[in-house]
Amino acid sequence: MFPHFWIGWGNSMTGTIVIAPLIPLAALIAAALLVAIAVGMAIWRRLPGWWLRGLAGLALLAALANPSLQQEDRDTLSDIVIAVVDESASQRIADRPDQTAAAVANLEAEVARLDNTDLRIVTVGDSEIEGDSGTLLMTALSEALAEEPQGRIAGMVLITDGRLHDLQRVPNLPAPMHTLLTGQDDDWDRRLVVANAPAFAILGEPVTLTLRVEDQGAAPESIGFAALNIAIDGDTPQDFTIPIGQDVELPITLPHGGMNVLQFETPSLDGELTDRNNAAVVQINGVRDRLRVLLVSGEPHPGERTWRNLLKSDASVDLVHFTILRPPSKQDGVPVNELSLIAFPTRELFLEKIDEFDLIIFDRYSRRGILPNEYLDNIRQYVEAGGAVLVSSGPEYGSAESLFRSPLGDVLPGVPTARVYEEGFIPQITDVGARHPVTEGLESAYVSPHAEGPGWGRWFRLVDVITPEEATTVMSGMEDRPLLTLQRIGEGRVSLIASDQSWLWDRGYEGGGPQLELLRRLAHWMMKEPELEEEALWAEPTGQTMRIIRRTLSEETGDVTITHPDGSETVLTLEEVSPGRFETLWEAPEVGLYRLSDGEMDAVIALGPAAPREFEQTIASGEMLAPVVAGTGGGILPVSAGDVDIRSVRAGRPAAGRGWIGVTPRGAYQTADITITPLLPAWAFLLLASLLIVGAWLREGRR
Repeated sequence: MFPHFWIGWGNSMTGTIVIAPLIPLAALIAAALLVAIAVGMAIWRRLPGWWLRGLAGLALLAALANPSLQQEDRDTLSDIVIAVVDESASQRIADRPDQTAAAVANLEAEVARLDNTDLRIVTVGDSEIEGDSGTLLMTALSEALAEEPQGRIAGMVLITDGRLHDLQRVPNLPAPMHTLLTGQDDDWDRRLVVANAPAFAILGEPVTLTLRVEDQGAAPESIGFAALNIAIDGDTPQDFTIPIGQDVELPITLPHGGMNVLQFETPSLDGELTDRNNAAVVQINGVRDRLRVLLVSGEPHPGERTWRNLLKSDASVDLVHFTILRPPSKQDGVPVNELSLIAFPTRELFLEKIDEFDLIIFDRYSRRGILPNEYLDNIRQYVEAGGAVLVSSGPEYGSAESLFRSPLGDVLPGVPTARVYEEGFIPQITDVGARHPVTEGLESAYVSPHAEGPGWGRWFRLVDVITPEEATTVMSGMEDRPLLTLQRIGEGRVSLIASDQSWLWDRGYEGGGPQLELLRRLAHWMMKEPELEEEALWAEPTGQTMRIIRRTLSEETGDVTITHPDGSETVLTLEEVSPGRFETLWEAPEVGLYRLSDGEMDAVIALGPAAPREFEQTIASGEMLAPVVAGTGGGILPVSAGDVDIRSVRAGRPAAGRGWIGVTPRGAYQTADITITPLLPAWAFLLLASLLIVGAWLREGRR
């Protein structure tokens, strides 16, 4: 590294003296020491020409140092002011869009007045990085700074409400940074907060949610209470009143299994900034703790163990099995005290605790005086109140002892004709069954090992029944006679299998069949599992993409109207992808709560939170940015105070004041050309040194 001495010739031309030794620097230093010693000896000897000797040595050293004049032709570069404009959702409420536009126009006009200064404008919208990330203002500023030379940055201006969510990513700031703050001094807003909500809950057990309604900003005086509406799955909301600013614990009991969408909303008031944070959505998955099933077997038969094994194989099922091994009419002389160790609690099960069961199955049960009509009538009431009864019938269903000829017959979906067919047939799925979730796609659920492609084994018994118009026959036997019939009764559900030979599929007879899948679906449909509803509308989100699904028994369905979080609507047409299933894909424009309706079915779905991070804090504030801005000497000025002036200030000086902000000129340049010229040629240095030596000799010789 060589020393440089700057010599100026104007704004575009500068010069420096460059030292480029002809010998290594160590040798040059050694030569300088020799010269210094020689001059020192001359002084010690009091020679009158010592100073001429020293000048001669310096001339020789200068020749060895090879000094040159370097001239640079420079092009002056403009200073850059970066403006980051916040256009996120919180900046689109009230009059903030107009304030932002006015601030940008003011900034453009002021920068245009400055000499040799350019303005770069960067906008920041709603971030989709990692879901609901909020306003990434510092990220945008970092990216803008990375695209410009740091030596040209004269200042940075943020036009925002001050609500950013990446303050930890503040970049290295090379110049003063300022904030033009939108919003008004009298802004206020009301917000609904769900402080605590579980992801799942057990059906039938209350779950506690913690809610709070809070006012922000210059809120008007109120009576201290706010109205709260609660709706589940888009149903009619229930009204409550809760105190403002206090946590309220709210017990909720989920109405059904699967996903439950709970919407909480407090009405908006005049003067609020926005109503987007007046609502909150909680999605809770309802799960059953244990499925309680009561299996009543009328008599021992090969299919009895099939039912028992099916239900016992599921760890989530609590099974109570009531089997009649010896009917009262049987007279074999066995003493009564040897018939049973423990009396079966029929009264307790069928009268007192019947409501605790999710499903009751009658497997080849016939009326033999075991269960009085009072018990069977109680089961009928249990169905109408929301219970589920499945009847797997055999020949007894067509006899005089048929379960149909009891009070329970009022809710059974098949009237027996007393005819029982004892011949082989392959169960078939009806046209309606191809669209019903219990049997839809059942052919592909089981592939027979004895046939190419799907194939089912035969059954050999069918009880002839007449089904009512309200019932749905999803499977048929010989000559399209009903085999599996489903029906809704009041709030409950009933089903009838007009045969007792489903166990042949379980044993693999003639290749078997999808007995396990069929009975599983049937049991879950009867217990009202949402995924097996035959009439349903729902959406499956993947990020911002929504798969809208409509399941119906009809051959066509209407358009679906989607209501956006801001109240706008979109109408979509669904296409049939399989029998009874219509779908479409739709890209949602923003996070929030969406309502779906086709005129018959309604659904709600939340993409992200109903009140995104943008609306958690809506009152404009420069508090978060104040330390960063102050560290650069900048200032925070409200846009509502009017236009601001931009001044040029020196580095290190305060860069903001009342009604003005400052930028620091950087004086950046670009070198266009370099010219290097020796100060003197080598012979000139040698001639000078020679003259000085001769002068010293003459001086000392005259003495």
